[in-house]
Amino acid sequence: MAESRERVRAALTAIGLALPPKRIIVNLAPADLPKEGSHYDLPIILGLMASLGIVPAEALMRYQVLGELGLDGSVSAVAGALPAAIAANAQGLGLICPEACGPEAAWAGEALDILSPANVVQLVNHFKGTQMLSRPRAGVAEDTADLPDFADIKGQESARRALEIAAAGGHNLLMVGPPGAGKSMLAQRLPSILPAMQPAEMLETSMVASVAGELSGGRIGRRRPFRSPHHTASPAAMVGGGLRARPGEMALAHNGVLFLDELPEFPPKVLESLRQPMETGETAIARVNHHVTYPARFQLIAAMNPCKCGRAGEPGHTCRRGARCADDYQAKLSGPLLDRIDMRIEVPAVRAADLIGRAASEASEPIRQRVIAARDRQRARFAAFGASAVRVNARADGELLKEIASPDVAGMTLLREASEHMNLSARGFHRVLRVARTLADLDGRDDVTRLDIAEALSYRGAADGLRSAA
Repeated sequence: MAESRERVRAALTAIGLALPPKRIIVNLAPADLPKEGSHYDLPIILGLMASLGIVPAEALMRYQVLGELGLDGSVSAVAGALPAAIAANAQGLGLICPEACGPEAAWAGEALDILSPANVVQLVNHFKGTQMLSRPRAGVAEDTADLPDFADIKGQESARRALEIAAAGGHNLLMVGPPGAGKSMLAQRLPSILPAMQPAEMLETSMVASVAGELSGGRIGRRRPFRSPHHTASPAAMVGGGLRARPGEMALAHNGVLFLDELPEFPPKVLESLRQPMETGETAIARVNHHVTYPARFQLIAAMNPCKCGRAGEPGHTCRRGARCADDYQAKLSGPLLDRIDMRIEVPAVRAADLIGRAASEASEPIRQRVIAARDRQRARFAAFGASAVRVNARADGELLKEIASPDVAGMTLLREASEHMNLSARGFHRVLRVARTLADLDGRDDVTRLDIAEALSYRGAADGLRSAA
């Protein structure tokens, strides 16, 4: 807080005011709650000016205040304006925040009284009545950037089908294949077939981004986040943490996609940290001075080579290390982590025939329309069962899953036999049902058939060697 004191003193001098020659104490109660960051600069200077009679103290009592001061009296942006605005609105108060934060704070509600000055002088003049500050408008991000299109993908029909299913139901997906097969290329085109976020999802996602200071210009967009951290990322970078318990990559991917390329290359602690959020949809950061929970309902898309050299299973190739090359590499993934991945597919190397003289592949837009139709069916079904908080099949559980995904007699017989043969866990059993439900939704059917169960089981067992290696 020493820097804050100097910023407040310099800002007062810049606007032509001087502190009285006496000791001034600013009480930041409650004292046992650690204070850090520059959010308190603007509240402190307003408290000082209220005590000096420059601004009316009773007017300030109707507002929550946050903002950082520049040495020239300007008010700079701070992180977390949107959650602060929502909290102020819930308490029946207004909000005073920096001008740069006004567009995001305006999303908290039209009835919220917001003052977003560019500098302290504007705020003083507003309370004096000589210059009225207008309410900021909610900022909308223009999603004009073109996304990579599925039309660029040559061949890989089975992988394209798997990605469409994963997008329709929000399922976790692992792609296994040699280098150059197009795994990363496929994953990078997933955002182009995902539906835009609903208003509630926009607000949830933007609140996390606001706390992290990643809302560009305070504008909120409908495009789902796509986070792709490098495999050298630390557990704190993935889960969240640091001095201010900032959200990590999992929370920043909330309502979107978390893509982990070269999955076995991530540190073991990072891989195991995925397990709880994949089940609960949230990350909990416990520190001595902080205990923070962030939402983290992300869709995991992962890619990996079959072995260290990347050529395991290639016709005519014999690794010098033999089967150990693939076994040791795949053993980096634990069984419990693999059990949480709904779909596992093999992505073979692309043949020259697929690259030369092949007809154009289906573009992203038709696939996206099928995905949107499937998700609309899911949303309507969940609303009919009184579970509007559930948005995709991948999140259905318990009695709800039993109600919506019970297969016909032939399908249940196949699932029972396959469960015994494949040694499916209870979690694996339910994940097969969820994928089968999504397959039926893509076909526009209410019933789950034996064919849906069979295809869902094929995605479960396509990389069965991974589970035995782990």
